[in-house]
Amino acid sequence: MQTLRNIVKNATGQDVRLCQACLDCETSCPEGLDIPLGSLVQMVTFNDEEVLTSRTLWSDCVLENARFACKRGLNIQVLMLALREEAKRRGIVP
Repeated sequence: MQTLRNIVKNATGQDVRLCQACLDCETSCPEGLDIPLGSLVQMVTFNDEEVLTSRTLWSDCVLENARFACKRGLNIQVLMLALREEAKRRGIVP
């Protein structure tokens, strides 16, 4: 089975290893989040599959604000969409 990092890289071209864990990406959608956005990206880096069931991943508010959240050029929005697709492929739904 592929790692989450490879799944995201293959689906989007985005390399989550660009994340420097600076937390500049934290969004202002605290409602219902269980994992901060920066932590979500780090979890993908470390292949922590808990990310697929997190409320953060499935939050439309976070998704809407994630596109330009990373100052290093990582498009977290497409990363989240790829993770949502992988979760659906595995039968995980919000």
